[in-house]
Amino acid sequence: MPPGPRIDRLLHHILTSRVYDVARETPLDVAARLSQRLGNTILLKREDQQPVFSFKLRGAYNRMAHLTQEERNRGVITASAGNHSQGVAFSARKLGIRAVIVMPQTTPRIKVDAVRDMGAEVILVGDSYADAKAHCDTLVAQTGLTFIHPFDDPLVIAGQGTIADEILRHGQDRIAAIFVPVGGGGLIAGIAGYVKAIRPEVKVIGVEPFEADAMYRSLAAGTRVRLDHVGIFADGVAVREVGERTFPIVRESVDEIVRVTNDEVCAAIKDVFDDTRSVMEPAGALGVAGVKTWVAREGVRDLQLVVVLSGANMNFDRLRFVAERAELGEAREALLAVTIPERPGAFREFCATIGRRVVTEFNYRLSGRERAHIFVGVATSSRQDAVGLIGMLTHRGYETVDLTDDEMAKLHVRHMVGGRAPDVQHEHLYRFEFPERPGALMEFLEKLGGRWNISLFHYRNHGADFGRVLAGFEVPDAEMGDFRQFLDRLGYDHTREDDNPAYTFFLR
Repeated sequence: MPPGPRIDRLLHHILTSRVYDVARETPLDVAARLSQRLGNTILLKREDQQPVFSFKLRGAYNRMAHLTQEERNRGVITASAGNHSQGVAFSARKLGIRAVIVMPQTTPRIKVDAVRDMGAEVILVGDSYADAKAHCDTLVAQTGLTFIHPFDDPLVIAGQGTIADEILRHGQDRIAAIFVPVGGGGLIAGIAGYVKAIRPEVKVIGVEPFEADAMYRSLAAGTRVRLDHVGIFADGVAVREVGERTFPIVRESVDEIVRVTNDEVCAAIKDVFDDTRSVMEPAGALGVAGVKTWVAREGVRDLQLVVVLSGANMNFDRLRFVAERAELGEAREALLAVTIPERPGAFREFCATIGRRVVTEFNYRLSGRERAHIFVGVATSSRQDAVGLIGMLTHRGYETVDLTDDEMAKLHVRHMVGGRAPDVQHEHLYRFEFPERPGALMEFLEKLGGRWNISLFHYRNHGADFGRVLAGFEVPDAEMGDFRQFLDRLGYDHTREDDNPAYTFFLR
């Protein structure tokens, strides 16, 4: 079927775009490790290599290059969660135009600073794109500045559509599907409109987070749906409502929308890093999370699949959260609540039951004399592996609860296991370090033995060369000499922390 009038106009705008005054034709790189794991050839469209580290420069500049002289004289304004604002600021500097950028207060600092460094005026308002857009509309009415929409403008959509032209030329007629992050819809509308007009057999698949899935819900409803709330982890796609212009193009041209969790996005960021040594922002890695979900669902093999890496403006302080959740998103870690007997040696017996598995976390605080509750993380190879582990522990008599998908446990409880323990007597606190390797924690516990009861235990595998343990022992004063000799025989570096203020305030 030939493209309709809407797609014809889009094709004309794409083919006459001005993006290459400022944008680069980015490479289509093979993700070797990810391809091997998925059994398909995964090609990464590296829009993170644009001058502003995002595809948004294409659409912003294309729109601004077509401004009339009167519009240029008035200056421009936009509302954006970050990357579009950098595109506008970069383009304004190139064209010699005044730019005002309205951004949510939740925008990562790296994006705010980048916009200011390009000479644009920044106004931070509200907690979401919707809040910023409302304030922006007020300023447009008051000042006469020309509004540059982040996604719902024909020339912006066309600028993003130039990515599709590059993909099809570089892909050499072997591409089966293209995976595209979706926010307001400008990127996927431009790509899908072009692809379906030129190569209709190529699937175009959008990817959204579950907590910001306005396009998915809109397609399901057959009309644009406004979300009551959006999550801001993937801030580059955190919009409450998709575009009035983008929606009909997406409805006409996109094959489906895949939704993914934040943990899966974190795992995708790690996947991209493993293959490229580049760190994507959450929205930038959405496509990788989507292709993994789609391949697992469809069971396809030996296809050539393209993923658009849309941006790499990652705040450094987010990396801690990403690293924490990546293993969960890849099903490489299970978080469990396990009940064991409260007696000397019970830790060691439990670890022996787990066997040679890598223990990623071990949190415990004595709370009673009959049963002990442990928060434990264990490395797994898959969801099925985790289910098998839980079944084995239950069969061995350990009451086990899976907390891997419990958001409160992942965000808060894992860091809060502890507190004061009124039943503890004669407690002494020590920090230990030991060489980190498979089985190191079990070896440590075997050497501790069972003479003195462990009243507190915290261990977290940080991927470093040394494992670090904080442990409390119930040691009567008369036995302290024997205990110190025991510690010396252990051969592990250790530091006594009985007078540590954090221990005094929160644990003793």
